[in-house]
Amino acid sequence: SATSRLSAKVDRLTEPNGQLMKDVDVFIFDCDGVIWRGDSVIDNVKETLAKLRKEGKKCFFVTNNSTKSRAGYKKKFDSLGLDVAAEEIFSSSFAVAAHFEQTKFLEKKKGKKVFVLGEIGVCDELDMIGVPWIGGPQDEGKVAPMQPGGKVEHDHDVGAVVVGFDRHINYYKIQYAQLCINENEDCEFIATNLDAVTHLTDAQEWAGNGSMVGAIKGCTGQEPNLVGKPSALMIDYIADKENLDRSKICMVGDRLDTDILFGQNNGLKTCLVLSGVTSEEKLLSDDNKVAPDFYADSIADFFVKASA
Repeated sequence: SATSRLSAKVDRLTEPNGQLMKDVDVFIFDCDGVIWRGDSVIDNVKETLAKLRKEGKKCFFVTNNSTKSRAGYKKKFDSLGLDVAAEEIFSSSFAVAAHFEQTKFLEKKKGKKVFVLGEIGVCDELDMIGVPWIGGPQDEGKVAPMQPGGKVEHDHDVGAVVVGFDRHINYYKIQYAQLCINENEDCEFIATNLDAVTHLTDAQEWAGNGSMVGAIKGCTGQEPNLVGKPSALMIDYIADKENLDRSKICMVGDRLDTDILFGQNNGLKTCLVLSGVTSEEKLLSDDNKVAPDFYADSIADFFVKASA
């Protein structure tokens, strides 16, 4: 059966794995569903991270959530009692800024600015590199003028539209993004991530940034440039900056279509944890084509036992 075929290929880890620890120097963790759920830390994560560091392993944290900047995520780690340095955190909001630096937006699109359909995280990261932006939280609650003859006036100097997760998405923002992409010459369409669902709270699944990007794809007919997982941008940045050997890196995440694919597409070992959006049933089902190297209930299961 498909279940036994896939489970034969995927190692289930239920206790600390010596071979994995020998083969891997660097662990890259997704955050939501791996380190925390909503605003609660997953059991034994603190002990697990401490044990890994004690064994000389490097740890990085890569999230597709763009609502905070790296500094914002540092505050969240601090508030949860987790000792993580800002340099170890990579968010899709940061990936947007890295993309604009790599493509030399400021030089090649002199006088142009970015329209942000999203939250403060993207705006903060753009501020850090001096890229001018409009939109973001400023457009919360704005209403498009829809009386006869009404129109949304848009800025013709917008050279890129970034769509990130936005808890305050509205029709005005969708119309503004559509006008920039469809009417401004060479206006780039960028998505922080395409996650279908997300964990705003740990009580249920919530519509993710895939729904926001889908709205803009629907009215422009364009595919966005993706900067978050599973795109290579963040791993290229980390591996180059830290001079890492990819065969010694393990990506640990709770999503098959972002985290595990991100690892596989980029030559990393992969481990799926069942503490987030993916169930064991979904992992082993006939429909799933993405097989991680390992899977476990949570990161504590294969790094540190609760009793340890």
